[in-house]
Amino acid sequence: MGAAQSFRDMCDRTKNTNVRLSLPAVCVVWQIAMIILFGVFIRYDEESDPHWIEHRKHNNLTDIQNDFYFRYPSFQDVHVMIFVGFGFLMTFLKRYSFGGVGFNFLIASFGLQWALLMQGWFHSLDYTDGKIKIGVENLINADFCVAGCLIAYGALLGKVSPVQLMVLTLFGVTLFAVEEFIILNLIHARDAGGSMVIHTFGAYYGLSISWMLYRPNLDQSSRLQGSVYHSDVFAMIGTLFLWMFWPSFNSAITDHGDGQHRAAINTYLALASTVLTTVAVSSLFQKHGKLDMVHIQNSTLAGGVAVGTAAEFMLMPYGALIVGFCCGIISTLGYIYITPFMEKYMKIQDTCGIHNLHAMPGVIGGIVGAITAAAASESVYGHDGLVNTFDFKDAFANMVPTKQGGHQAGGLCVALIFGIGGGLIVGAILRLPIWGDPADDNCFDDEAYWELPEDEESIPPILQYNNHMRNKDVDDTNFNMEPDPRTRS
Repeated sequence: MGAAQSFRDMCDRTKNTNVRLSLPAVCVVWQIAMIILFGVFIRYDEESDPHWIEHRKHNNLTDIQNDFYFRYPSFQDVHVMIFVGFGFLMTFLKRYSFGGVGFNFLIASFGLQWALLMQGWFHSLDYTDGKIKIGVENLINADFCVAGCLIAYGALLGKVSPVQLMVLTLFGVTLFAVEEFIILNLIHARDAGGSMVIHTFGAYYGLSISWMLYRPNLDQSSRLQGSVYHSDVFAMIGTLFLWMFWPSFNSAITDHGDGQHRAAINTYLALASTVLTTVAVSSLFQKHGKLDMVHIQNSTLAGGVAVGTAAEFMLMPYGALIVGFCCGIISTLGYIYITPFMEKYMKIQDTCGIHNLHAMPGVIGGIVGAITAAAASESVYGHDGLVNTFDFKDAFANMVPTKQGGHQAGGLCVALIFGIGGGLIVGAILRLPIWGDPADDNCFDDEAYWELPEDEESIPPILQYNNHMRNKDVDDTNFNMEPDPRTRS
């Protein structure tokens, strides 16, 4: 921590440099690099290549057995979550809606290309010709990879430049591909919905970067840190898209058949349970029993995060409801109490509250997955079901459920190490004074990076009746915080 603080201080002293990397140059150079790398490495896989006809005839298959027809509906749902769900969820700030949805669009499009290469080198490389063979499942996994970076963006929303976001995504995708390979292939943990690989990694990656980029004078932009009525409505659109399609997210790459079916059911039930719990806790902790839109937009999704790892396991319907119930409580209380504490005492400025929506539920999901795996038995799964669900084959043919539970716990530790360690390193890089980040008094404002309609070019002073950290109806003894950005994700 001392070395990191020294580096932060050194970068602050060099902020007056005139060297700045331009967004157009970065975008053009990156796209040219992608064209070259795709030309060298990327090819269609067997089921998207014209030779599929020969393969189909040789193996007595039909076109309907092409993986496209099994996976594409799930891919559509996941793709909508990435671009519409995450994008609109970030439009809550009164003057940063363009940046929320627009930069989400930018870094997702930027990251999925790099993800196809990075994940391809680890998972889809054909060693006979040195090419990466991609199909519809690769597209889903690339979206999953990008999701981790979008989660990290939530902690930094409004405080970083688009070039910094692209650097964050470049390193985030690289780290994701490595930790995913270690967790899923080397450790042999199962994580269908990505509670560990996506949510835990992405959240702690973003929080660590936020700690490195701490702004002590961020209150200079406090007038822009709140929402207005219509921005909250737009953010709720993102919530509803995410909520509706989350069963597809958690089941998209599971095995065809019972595992995919079970993952959708468990996620469906966990999400429903979380909504009721969130409404109850939100109302309970307001003086007048009113609901806080921050909680409804975010904590209602926590059950989908937490059930991800165990989604394809025999969690049982009542177990899914319990997971959703617990996460609704923990996530909502996190927005009320934990995020103000983190900013005041830990110097972590979490604009969207990803600690409450992704970090804590992600860790809970990893723990639930470890316990559920360790408790598995042939009497519940059957022999073939146990082998198929946990992939007890080849080098892991002699694995037993209790040992698998330990491997699941090990996977969670790897996700935490990569998220925190990688975030500290990337945060140090992002502190270099060449990225054109906004000044403290210019954060949370689209005008710095976007052409705005004339009637939006200036904004009159607004009384700080609405802030993103503490609702006026919450007990004023809650840490006696000054108005801060709403903690939500």
